[in-house]
Amino acid sequence: MSEKFLKVEDLVVEYRTGGKVVHAVNNVSFELERGKTLGLVGETGAGKTTIAKTILRVLPDAQAKVKSGKVILDGADLLSLSEAAMRKVRGGQVTMVFQDPMTALNPIMKVGEQIAEVIRKHQTREDKTAREMAEDMLAMVGIPRERYGEYPHQFSGGMKQRVVIAMALACNPHLLLADEPTTALDVTIQAQVLDMMDDLKKKYNTAMILITHDLGVVGRMCDNVAVIYAGEVLEYGSKEEIFLHPQHPYTIGLFGAIPDLSVDTRRLANIEGLPPDPTDLPTGCCFNPRCPHATDKCRTIKFPLTEVRPGHFCSCPYCEAAEKED
Repeated sequence: MSEKFLKVEDLVVEYRTGGKVVHAVNNVSFELERGKTLGLVGETGAGKTTIAKTILRVLPDAQAKVKSGKVILDGADLLSLSEAAMRKVRGGQVTMVFQDPMTALNPIMKVGEQIAEVIRKHQTREDKTAREMAEDMLAMVGIPRERYGEYPHQFSGGMKQRVVIAMALACNPHLLLADEPTTALDVTIQAQVLDMMDDLKKKYNTAMILITHDLGVVGRMCDNVAVIYAGEVLEYGSKEEIFLHPQHPYTIGLFGAIPDLSVDTRRLANIEGLPPDPTDLPTGCCFNPRCPHATDKCRTIKFPLTEVRPGHFCSCPYCEAAEKED
């Protein structure tokens, strides 16, 4: 298996609803090595979850359409596979931890059986073996084996999320898609779940795409970061590069909104304005209506991602000047 076993190339995804076209993902490209974690960060509605669902091919058929692009996993384009072939990929090679464990679990099915179902589908049809493996997974995420036969309503929010993670990792997937896996949890449980995910990822050498709004979580879990805005990657690089040398005005704005405990301030900095309407995106740079450094050129030309530092890419030609002015 090649190191950069996942490649997303020029991905374009649209939704059609109410007679309008929602431009959810616009020419997104990135790569991911085995065992590494890529963080997708940005405001709500930026297209992060759509990217993950496109990789797993669980977009709603009636509304969503992949206009163009490729999702290459270990040499195979997932978007060109038949549905029968894709069912073997889901749960086996690629799995997803959804944002809300309350809706990810079947309320009328025992939690152990929900994990065993995945194992029977992808590893063994022996009921006894599948049950033993499911019990092992429960124990691995800190849930007693004896709770195999209990239902989701008997578990707390943090325990439900542990069950969902156990289900996702039951068949040692090559790629884990984690969509804000700790959003519904309190801070103490968040830390426990993140530590557990990191330990299991290292144990199985699993690559992960982590979707989050929390830059603290990104700093803790990720190797590389892609800053998403209006369905586009505005900045991409290693965690160290993005945190120490943010270049795009949007990225700088995101970091500016983080509270600094060493400074006495009454109000946090904020990015003026609102994200654009995805059915009517602005011409030129998608961030230009909110950018304090926007010029007439920004309002007419869409700039491609350009390497501004080794391994650090940014789509703003004025990023160095913007960084100095800030």
